[in-house]
Amino acid sequence: MAQDSEAAAGFTPPAAATREATTSEAASGGTSADGETRLSGHMGTFDIVFTVLAFNAPMSVFVGFITVIVGYGNGLGTPVTYLGCGALIALFAVGFAAMSRRLPNPGAFYAYITAGLGRPLGLGAAFVALVSYLFILIGGYAFGGISWQALVHNVFGGPDLPWYLYTAVAMVAVAVLGYFRIQLSARILTTCMCGEVLLMVAYDTVVFFRGGAHGVNVQSFLPSSVMSGSIGLAVLFGVVCFSGFEATAIFREEARDPERTIPRATYLAVALLAVLYAVTSWAMIIGIGVGDVVQKSAADPTGTALATALEYLGKVGQDVITVLLCTSILAANLATHNVSTRYTYSLSFDRILPKFLSVVHRTEMSPHRASMATTVISLASLLACVVFKGDGATLYAVLVGIGGYSLILLLLLTSASVVAYFRRDRDHDVNVWKSVVAPALACVGLLVAFVLATQNVALLIGGDQGLADLLIGLFAGLLLLGVVVALVLRSKKPDIYRRIGRQDL
Repeated sequence: MAQDSEAAAGFTPPAAATREATTSEAASGGTSADGETRLSGHMGTFDIVFTVLAFNAPMSVFVGFITVIVGYGNGLGTPVTYLGCGALIALFAVGFAAMSRRLPNPGAFYAYITAGLGRPLGLGAAFVALVSYLFILIGGYAFGGISWQALVHNVFGGPDLPWYLYTAVAMVAVAVLGYFRIQLSARILTTCMCGEVLLMVAYDTVVFFRGGAHGVNVQSFLPSSVMSGSIGLAVLFGVVCFSGFEATAIFREEARDPERTIPRATYLAVALLAVLYAVTSWAMIIGIGVGDVVQKSAADPTGTALATALEYLGKVGQDVITVLLCTSILAANLATHNVSTRYTYSLSFDRILPKFLSVVHRTEMSPHRASMATTVISLASLLACVVFKGDGATLYAVLVGIGGYSLILLLLLTSASVVAYFRRDRDHDVNVWKSVVAPALACVGLLVAFVLATQNVALLIGGDQGLADLLIGLFAGLLLLGVVVALVLRSKKPDIYRRIGRQDL
């Protein structure tokens, strides 16, 4: 049915059309067929990889996520959970990378779902993605404010200022960086991520060198450990830790050599995250002790992580982790802001949002108006939180949790769209593994993860089932709204309808 409706609307998915569009854009030096200036930049593979790492905030995973999976998930089997989730995301990445070569559009999930499942569902997915990233951004700002407040007051002995003042400062800093060329943000993110990764590697090295609490062992990799506890919760939290690598395709227009950079960055980001999380969780289990780690992690996840850091890295190391946690959150805010901005830019470029938001800065070649709009939304949300005396910790748990839930839905829809796209467009040279098998396997795995997420979404957002149901309804409504808007555009403004997902540019 979706295929028939798209054909009636003039949908032309063959690869030849997209290749011709790419050639004309290259020849015009960053302008579209209708003369509009597009984004441009020189991001390399590692620039994009570190942006993905920043979105996931590895130090936040070290302090707050690993011990949660150990305490409430499958306990000693957590390292295998991370490897398994990494394998699932790698399967997804196979089809994702194949689509990135066939569809040279910066819309990522938005563009791919549109190409595979039709413009109406693609636009609905874009609405879900944009709101999800804004939720994660606003929640991350709240967490950052709380973390900076604790750092200044508890570690450095500074004044006890309200958390939202620190959040406001972070928003201003991110707004300034988001206005300029993407390479500036990429350099800052790379610096922050190098510090985080090096410290996590240092912790792992010290634990294995000292033998941990009772000697190095492989108990985490035994079947009895892997199948222990709640595997469902472990998978749910594990998949959430890999969110954000859509950025590999979102920054396509700003990549130095997108045909090579995007696939490389995608695979490298997934591999780095999987190995880093698996090895660090194994080291943490050994460092705390296999007999005590599950109980301690369940009782106090964050306190347990900081305690083992103190034991193996000393007071200085623990303080450095506290500082890096704050910079990690700021880097995640910057990465999420940039991703949200590109979604706003893409939707305005396609005329779904106001056209003026798609204007590109003449010298910085950045989507500066979309960036400013994202900042305004963030500041308005902070103001609302202050006026209604919202709690920053609650805001973080709810918004980041539900944002992660909706991103799993987008991963699932994208996997399905890969299969649908390559089955419909037979004129391609992509092998069966990339076009059918890998994305189909990823689709099955992500469907399981989505069901688990739906069953446990209250846990993701702090335990309020009523609020969880409300937020699930919100995202279902956004998906439906996109479908309705697209159908109205098809009837009333077919020229705009054809632009959805960059399919007619």
